[in-house]
Amino acid sequence: MAYLALALFAVYFLTGFVLRTVLQLRQTGDSGFRGLSGRPGSARWWAGVSFGIALLCGLLGPVTALAGLEPVPALDRPLIKAAATIATVTGIAATLVTQYSMGTSWRIGVDQRETTDLVTSGPFALVRNPIFTAMALTGTGLALMTPNWIALAGIAILILALQLQVRVVEEPYLLTTHGQRYRHYAAETGRFLPRMGRLDTTYPRPAGATQSTRTGSRSHYAIIKADPRLRRQPAADTASGRGAGPPAVSVRFTDTGQPTPRGSHPRAP
Repeated sequence: MAYLALALFAVYFLTGFVLRTVLQLRQTGDSGFRGLSGRPGSARWWAGVSFGIALLCGLLGPVTALAGLEPVPALDRPLIKAAATIATVTGIAATLVTQYSMGTSWRIGVDQRETTDLVTSGPFALVRNPIFTAMALTGTGLALMTPNWIALAGIAILILALQLQVRVVEEPYLLTTHGQRYRHYAAETGRFLPRMGRLDTTYPRPAGATQSTRTGSRSHYAIIKADPRLRRQPAADTASGRGAGPPAVSVRFTDTGQPTPRGSHPRAP
C-alpha cells in the first residue's frame, strides 16, 4: 500500500503542479506561480509555508512507512485503506478538472497588484474553492493509505493551510478586487462544501447612516437614516429584482441601539 501511495503522490504532484504550470506557461507566457504572501511570520506568510509543509508530509508518509514507521493501529484497516485509495484517485481527478475550469485565471498564490477574472461557473458554481476541496480529499486519502503520525500530521497542517489561504489571503483580495460581484457570489456559494461557509457580507455604510437592518435571509441590507426630513420612499430588493419592499421610515436610536418612533422617549428600565 505504501508503494501505491507513493506512486499516487507522484501522479498528483506531476499533474497538479508541474504539468499545470507548464500548460499555464504555454497558454499565457506566465507560470501562474506567485509565491508567498505577507511578511515572514504573518498569517498570510504561514498560509504558504503550511502548504509546503503539508506537501512534504504527504511525501514522507509513504516513505517513512516503507522505512518501517508503524501506522496508527485504529486506522490500519483494509477497508479504510481501500476507501482512502478511492478518495485519492477521485481527489486527483477532481483537482485536474477544477484547475482546468479556472482557465488562465489559475494561480499559485496571490499578487495584490493584478486583477484576474472571477470564475463562478462549472465547479465554482457549487463551491468557491473547489480546487482546495479536491486537494483536501487527495491529502486525506493519501494519509489514510499509510496512516502513520507523519501522514496524519500532514492532514492537520493541510487543513490549517487551506483555511489560512482562503480566509486571510484570497477572500480579502477578491473582495477588494471584485467588490460587490464577489459579495453576491460569496453570499450564495459555500466556501469548501455546498451551502456551507457562505459569507455574511454587508454593504458599506453611507455617511449619515446610523444603523443597518436585515431585510432578508441573504446578505443584503437597507440603511435607515435618523433624518427627520427623510421622506417615505420604497426600498427595492436589488439582489432578487422582486420590486419595491416596505417604505423607509424616519427613526432615531437610543443609546441601547433600539429604534424608537420620532417624538417619543424611551422608558426607563
